[in-house]
Amino acid sequence: MGSQEVLGQAARLASSGLILQVLFRLITFVLNAFILRFLSKEIVGVVNVRVPLGVFWSLFLGWVWLQLLEVPDPHVVPHYATGVVLFGLSAVVELLGEPFWVLAQAHMFVKLKVIAESLSVILKSILTAFLVLWLPHWGLYIFSLAQLFYATVLVLCYVIYFTKLLGSPESTKLQTLPVSRITDLLPNITRSGALINWKEAKLTWSFFKQSFLKQILTEGERYVMTFLNVLNFGDQGVYDIVNNLGSLVARLIFQPIEESFYIFFAKVLEREKDATLQKQEDVAVAAAVLESLLKLALLAGLTITVFGFAYSQLALDVYGGAMLSSGSGPVLLRSYCFYVLLLAINGVTECFTFAAMSKEEVDRYNFVMLALSSSFLVLSYLLTRWCGSVGFILANCFNMGIRITQSLCFIHRYYRRSPHRPLAGLHLSPVLLGTFALGGGVTAVSEVFLCCEQGWPARLAHIAVGAFCLGATLGTAFLTETKLIHFLRTQLGVPRRTDKMT
Repeated sequence: MGSQEVLGQAARLASSGLILQVLFRLITFVLNAFILRFLSKEIVGVVNVRVPLGVFWSLFLGWVWLQLLEVPDPHVVPHYATGVVLFGLSAVVELLGEPFWVLAQAHMFVKLKVIAESLSVILKSILTAFLVLWLPHWGLYIFSLAQLFYATVLVLCYVIYFTKLLGSPESTKLQTLPVSRITDLLPNITRSGALINWKEAKLTWSFFKQSFLKQILTEGERYVMTFLNVLNFGDQGVYDIVNNLGSLVARLIFQPIEESFYIFFAKVLEREKDATLQKQEDVAVAAAVLESLLKLALLAGLTITVFGFAYSQLALDVYGGAMLSSGSGPVLLRSYCFYVLLLAINGVTECFTFAAMSKEEVDRYNFVMLALSSSFLVLSYLLTRWCGSVGFILANCFNMGIRITQSLCFIHRYYRRSPHRPLAGLHLSPVLLGTFALGGGVTAVSEVFLCCEQGWPARLAHIAVGAFCLGATLGTAFLTETKLIHFLRTQLGVPRRTDKMT
């Protein structure tokens, strides 16, 4: 398969995954906003901050949550112990579907992945809303049962799909699949009679170490909240809601692009070879795609940062009412808007880096991540003591900045001896930068005079000002970033017949 064909497939998967993500996430966004009207900050903090960590450690350290950590007031958060056990059980159920997820991811079954995960989340939100309305006294039972239901539906979606696929006549044509029946995905004794394939076990251990370090880097603030009690349950709840709301765009837009184009880079580039020793057509295509993705990530991140600052309080008021729009909520979301910019750039740079690194470079990178994980936890604690929950976002920005620097250095070294310069994607025209600055200033002034205590007519006027500035900014980007527009038109805008597998 040529690099252009792989690029077209990756682009189609990214665009289709993006569309499906937006459709399903809009539904869950509305359902979650409805549910928040009936919950206290304390129960949100326990469910979204403490208990998910119990899921991650359910097989090893589940007893810690019941024996060593502070137990919430049973009158505020009832049925805590049973809820933790049910969350742990849901983790076991979800692990049963992991082989199916890996198979779908490796062979670009993107639509299956998006539909299965989105359908599970929607049904979980519907069940949660029903239980919150009709059985509010169940407390943590509501969220633990909904999580178990989510895991069950998710695994069933994968099992049913692959059972039908592998049992159909069409499966004989899918020669690329490494399995021919469902039982091939279950544990089995190797041909040599050994219970464990040590080569695969070592590879699994390497992946586990990297995943553990990434878990610390992405969820480290939850560990600090849980074990060091730097925030009360109410503040933890507000932080987690803002965190989920702020990362919504990252999950909707950036994640499908990162996942699809990681597969593209991994298929086009050879890990153990220098760029000058590979097929130059593939290297050139990869460089052009990386440059365009960096430009796209930078523009999307800047747009969210600039316009998110003036509309954070309004968004929180609409989403969760006074519980979110008063207090630390708006400051948290404004800080998170800048963090989204770093998330966007890091996602693109790391998807290329991990696809092009050799095994030795990955191992060295793991050591860097180990040091970064330790410093991140310490910095999270110190900054939170100094400036409250905003300290977690500042620590995340520091962490993301270091990771971006590492990836940029690798990309620079990778293309140093070639004529390609993909990092040029991080440069914007002065005219476009001026438009961003002007738009940010106008919307900030608009917020002062029109939002958010002046009633809905003033709010709508504030939204209209933002829409005008956003339109002017996007128009300027369309006129100045012609290379990116050409990439989007040719790779994402041209309709093609989608492969049945996806």
